[in-house]
Amino acid sequence: MARRTTPSRPGSATATALADVPAVGPRQPCPCGSGRRYKACHGERRRAAPVLRPFAGRADEPDLVALREFVPSATAPLTLSAEHLAAHPGHADRRIILGTLLPQAAPAVVRDDGEILLAMQTLVGGLDASADVAGALIAALEAKPGTVVDGGPVSAPQAVERLPGGLADLPRLADLLDPAPLEITVHPGFTWWVPSSEDAEPSADVVATLDRANATVVPTTRLASVPAAYWCSPGDRLHLRWVLPLDADRTEEALLDALARLAAAGSLSVGEGSRFVGSFRADGLVVPVWDLAPGADADSCEKPAAQLWTALRETLDDQRELTAQERRVRAGVVGRTLTLR
Repeated sequence: MARRTTPSRPGSATATALADVPAVGPRQPCPCGSGRRYKACHGERRRAAPVLRPFAGRADEPDLVALREFVPSATAPLTLSAEHLAAHPGHADRRIILGTLLPQAAPAVVRDDGEILLAMQTLVGGLDASADVAGALIAALEAKPGTVVDGGPVSAPQAVERLPGGLADLPRLADLLDPAPLEITVHPGFTWWVPSSEDAEPSADVVATLDRANATVVPTTRLASVPAAYWCSPGDRLHLRWVLPLDADRTEEALLDALARLAAAGSLSVGEGSRFVGSFRADGLVVPVWDLAPGADADSCEKPAAQLWTALRETLDDQRELTAQERRVRAGVVGRTLTLR
């Protein structure tokens, strides 16, 4: 009977010797003698898993998620961190604007005057959205004026496999930006794509591009009374989408429990005539959605949302087990999973 050889460990003499063995096909026996196919042994690719909460650690994580996932047109000025500026003093005078979407879904654009437009929404994503946006920013900081940064995501699986430390080798937004929360402005269209200038009028092609882009914008307003809540009007309906924060004291399970308690008490409302219709998960955070009464605008949601935000934080401190009624309601809250269209 043939003796079965134990698969070699990384760093063992057998594994070291494999470096000198000619390449074999993925379905051929592994040269280490394990008896397994090469693709399932030393030829196996161990790909990094996607980062589930790419913007965790930022105080404005919920708003970053909203800008990436469903806000059509918004901007926020960016300030580079003191650590980054100490290492790159030449970047101190750069003006950087974070936006939701750029023409042709480009990751970044460097205007002729050196101003950088950085996008949250692109056509292709990698394993870590924060690393991808940071990679586009680094490329833009080093690019010449008038450049469109159009490379693929730095955290694409094939790119990450070539890095000795994998995803850990990639800088992320939290490494580049000042930690202060972003000051977000929601726009009715994309006129911010065009630099304001009294000396030049946009060309006919630019005007046509803006008209097409503006026609796709869903009317959206960010509430002022609570963080990361957005009124929107897709079609003939009105919604409130609210990205709820998570931290060490606000796990997703605790958050769902709190929503269930409020729903059971009839308090899960953001205004008269509103109705909780479900939630979706985006970049690791829970996003509850409400249908609003006909004619309800963002202002009408401000006070009820602030009251709900206070009640939600108080309910999160409730450590009691859910009652039977609350458990039944929780099952309904969790089961109403939505998909954005």
